[in-house]
Amino acid sequence: MKVLIANKYLFNNGGAETVLFQEREFLTKTGTDVIDFAMQHERNIQSPYATHFVSRQEYRSGGYLAKIKGALSLIHSREAVSKLASLIDETRPDLMHCHNIYHQLTPSIIGVAKSRGIPVVLTLHDTKPVCPVHSRARDGQLCSLCLGGDFHHVLTHRCSDGSMVQSAALYLEAVTQRWLGSYEKVDRFIAPSRFMQESVLRRFSADRVALLYNGVDVTNISPSGRDKGFVLYCGRLAAGKGAETLLRAHEVAGCRWPLVIAGTGPLTDDLKSQFSRNVQFVGQLSGEALTTTIADASVVVVPSEWSENCPMSVLEAMAHGKPVIATRIGGIPELVDDHVTGFLFEPGDADELCIHLECLMGDADRRAHMGAAGRIRAERDFSLEKHNAELMAVYQSLVHGRSFVDRSIPAQGVHELLTTSRRA
Repeated sequence: MKVLIANKYLFNNGGAETVLFQEREFLTKTGTDVIDFAMQHERNIQSPYATHFVSRQEYRSGGYLAKIKGALSLIHSREAVSKLASLIDETRPDLMHCHNIYHQLTPSIIGVAKSRGIPVVLTLHDTKPVCPVHSRARDGQLCSLCLGGDFHHVLTHRCSDGSMVQSAALYLEAVTQRWLGSYEKVDRFIAPSRFMQESVLRRFSADRVALLYNGVDVTNISPSGRDKGFVLYCGRLAAGKGAETLLRAHEVAGCRWPLVIAGTGPLTDDLKSQFSRNVQFVGQLSGEALTTTIADASVVVVPSEWSENCPMSVLEAMAHGKPVIATRIGGIPELVDDHVTGFLFEPGDADELCIHLECLMGDADRRAHMGAAGRIRAERDFSLEKHNAELMAVYQSLVHGRSFVDRSIPAQGVHELLTTSRRA
């Protein structure tokens, strides 16, 4: 079996890429030929298909005409269409799985695969197919105006930072893809949360949208039992992520416990200048450093103020046996059982967050109990093994009516195949 994976980045740049690389590793270990399609970038991992990658897009650079040309190429990329066609003709994949393809690759590549009879899967890492600004947020509130495919609301409300120019560009992008029928050509959407699934059902039929939560590798994460008495935030320091709300809650509580902020972003300098008492800004962590930090933490806080989908930060904290305090928004309530595996609070409410922090930071036994409950939930509902088995079921339903297992390792069932790949 050959699977072509399309994503703008071929390096770990965030949650979408974490999911992509988990799936990519699984497919490789199970004998699937993985074909990469991405944008050229110095941080990309090595790939034998790199010569087919599109050139790096920086549409904001250059003069006025260059910016216009660059902006148009982010709506429909002739280069991406041409290079993907060449790659498909050369490799003949059985299926194309798209992740984050917007702008640099553009949804126009979907039509290339379909014109060659190749089924297409698209993982919905955000609500871009039904919301031009991708977040379903307007004036700080959840918005449903564009979900059915009528995108003029993005102009009426200037949804992109209040800018008519930016909003017009996003409107043009949305109506172009609607005119091309790009998303209508997708055979199966993967929604990593019920929130995401319900967001797109007004435009796409239920039989085309599969609910498949992200997975966390519980076999390689063992709860440490350590609790070094600090609160942890892991994520971007950017608008909508809620880091400032956490820092304000920390101040309301008198900064009584150490707070570790792991991440970088456009708000880094501003937050550092405003909040410094008993706060440690450690920058972006990955690998062993990130694992150790989560394992040492007492509580993990995910204070997002825009509609998260299925954040890996929540799943990783649960796998480590840590209680999670998170906002009641998007897909997060599907992951955190309020008062069981952690607490939920209203986005932007520093006072409510402070109450939950004081409750948990003052009670080590309750932290341990909630963390253990979260670990059980992660093992039962969000294991990477479960995710991969359900992903294969989606593939099986699309590839010529024949199962992946039948075509590659006839003697093995899905569970045995997964167990073998994990040991490899």
